[in-house]
Amino acid sequence: MTALVGEEAQLIVGEAARRRTFAIISHPDAGKTTLTEKFLLYAGAVAEAGAVKARGARRRATSDWMALEQERGISITSTALQFSYRDHVLNLLDTPGHRDFSEDTYRVLAAADAAVMVLDVAKGVEHQTLKLFEVCRARSLPVLTLLNKCDRPGRDPLELLDEIEEQIGLRPTPVTWPVGIPGDFRGVLDRQTGEFVRYGRTAHGARTAREERADPEVARLSEGPAFERALEEAALLEAVGANLDVGSFLAGESSPLFVGSALTNFGVRHLLDAVVNLVPPPSPRADSTGARRRLEEPFSGFVFKIQSNMDPAHRDHVAFVRVCSGRFERGMTVVHEPSSRPFATKYAASLFGAERETIDVAYPGDVIGLVNAGDLRIGDTLYAGERVAFPSIPSFSPELFARVRPRDTGRHKQFRRGVEQLEKEGVVQVLRDPAGDPDPVLAAVGRMQFEVFAHRLAEEFGAPVDLSPTAHTVARRTDEPTAAALRRTSASIRVLARRDGALLALFESRHWLARLEAEHPEWRLEPVLESGGRRAAP
Repeated sequence: MTALVGEEAQLIVGEAARRRTFAIISHPDAGKTTLTEKFLLYAGAVAEAGAVKARGARRRATSDWMALEQERGISITSTALQFSYRDHVLNLLDTPGHRDFSEDTYRVLAAADAAVMVLDVAKGVEHQTLKLFEVCRARSLPVLTLLNKCDRPGRDPLELLDEIEEQIGLRPTPVTWPVGIPGDFRGVLDRQTGEFVRYGRTAHGARTAREERADPEVARLSEGPAFERALEEAALLEAVGANLDVGSFLAGESSPLFVGSALTNFGVRHLLDAVVNLVPPPSPRADSTGARRRLEEPFSGFVFKIQSNMDPAHRDHVAFVRVCSGRFERGMTVVHEPSSRPFATKYAASLFGAERETIDVAYPGDVIGLVNAGDLRIGDTLYAGERVAFPSIPSFSPELFARVRPRDTGRHKQFRRGVEQLEKEGVVQVLRDPAGDPDPVLAAVGRMQFEVFAHRLAEEFGAPVDLSPTAHTVARRTDEPTAAALRRTSASIRVLARRDGALLALFESRHWLARLEAEHPEWRLEPVLESGGRRAAP
């Protein structure tokens, strides 16, 4: 490929070095969304937590912008937020916390260069934490860890370190350590400088906390036994070699760990500084052949998310694109790799939750929103110059299935349009019967995907629906000869088609599937998604 040269290449490489693109992951209620808002507060992107400065006016906005998210109090959809801190450009990708939306989390992590894992100090490693970390491991992402809610009663932090290493397989290396037990949190010991950092409280944590730094001798006098205990535990950490190791962090073997309370703003600045200091900048990205496209190559990027109705007044939809190489300029014409057709980028925006602002240029690591890009699909590559295709983003193997039909047949047009749009976004997988059954079958990883699908069809497209769960519990990818044999075998087995043409055979029992596999090894019955995030062979 022909790389850009001279000052332009230097500009691109220099701008990429200033970028940090990272995701925040956590179990529901661990404090992920609160931490996201506090990062914005400390970066100066908001004057008070939750009050976003945009286009000269102060407006209320959070990363949880969807009505159903605000109703439930959980993150349902991922969002992108771009802001500046310490002369760096940070692209923060907020992910859904609930396990039912792990497929969306996987897509978002495909666009990230690192992750911040938030753990509740009272709960430690929860089941969903393990699921999310498996996704990080599949993508070889470096992980920073925050032990959050230290202002509330919780478990012994040393015990949590053991749990992280045993259950997740990451070696935690504390950078800060609590002074005082959970629930009596005095501040943190900065293990890099040896200083004690005490924080002042602010009303509802709406403003940055006042920070006072003291050397160990002063801290001994002011904090007494609490600081002595912190020093003893820090010495123990030193003795077992639990020290910051950038090399093993980048290799995904260790995790720099921080302690604090996002709600009260204690320890937030330490973690935000670590994002700038430790998270790797964008690097050459491997294409589908394994070759790496250098940062100074002409523009390239891939779509990792589609979201419609972020602006209900205009009923538009946005394609989220991670820039991988080159310089993006609004209005440039690029090539849509799957179709080989030119694609205009007139309507490009930087993203701040549901807010957006026209963007003129972007560099590797940035996330841009292409508005009303109706021809784009998740996983599509866009490029300028010589052709490149980045690896596709696979779908998860569905575990739940339900037939869907509109309650009002007079709203069938709206129903069809909504199903098509939500399928494009990846809210659920939509399966259709090649034999002609008109009712689509929805396939999902978790039950809440069905709830979101139904809610959005009703609220955004005016098409309330009825969902009828089926008895199927497992899907396998198959081919036409096997599909014909399966139909003759049992009426309970359904063979349906995805939009991409793949045939999925649905079974009511894993035992029944295992029996058929044993009796007919020549049949094609392959996992929809192999472990490690690789698509099953076509």
